[in-house]
Amino acid sequence: MVDTGVELWDGVRTAREPARCRAQLMAAGRTLFAVYGYARTSVEDLCATAQVQVRDFYREFASREALLTELYDEIATRGMRASETELTAEGMDTCPTEERVYRLFDAYVRAVTQDPKEARVAFVEVLGVSREMDEHLAMWRQVWTDFLTQEAERARGRGHAVDSNLAVVVKVLTRSVDELLAHHGRRPRQVPPSWLTSEFTRLSMAMIGPASGIRP
Repeated sequence: MVDTGVELWDGVRTAREPARCRAQLMAAGRTLFAVYGYARTSVEDLCATAQVQVRDFYREFASREALLTELYDEIATRGMRASETELTAEGMDTCPTEERVYRLFDAYVRAVTQDPKEARVAFVEVLGVSREMDEHLAMWRQVWTDFLTQEAERARGRGHAVDSNLAVVVKVLTRSVDELLAHHGRRPRQVPPSWLTSEFTRLSMAMIGPASGIRP
């Protein structure tokens, strides 16, 4: 019975160990990349903070950049899901366009700025890392371009004078969002989340244009 219990416990411990190790490395990455910067943080630094062996790091991640990418994806996915959830919230289909835009951006901003360290990592430390990282960020930017294009098309359908070239309008808006989030990541006290939401809404409405008539 004792031997069976020990074998069972060893099995559970073995199953849990990779998840624990990965979580500790993710936590170390959030802190060290934010405080010291990605470029100044080594694998050894990450392992010392996470209290794991270097071999454990490479069991979980191919490189520091792979860890950085996963941290970014975690935050970006949280923001996208927050906006998608808000789309189904009460009143979203009938509220004025400006209120709808504000609510979508507010959900996103609150999700991605809830931890200043995460915001620093996701919107500052990922910049200029490598061509591969730039391509990864471009992939996410396209996801947001598609999302915002749908919202711009909806606004045009409700009578707003949206520029005929939606691709240009949305590309400018997406780039503006990236720049302001990076500004927040560097100076979170000077650029608070509430200001970001208001500014994103203002920029969106300026690009969408006035409504000549509201249709459901």
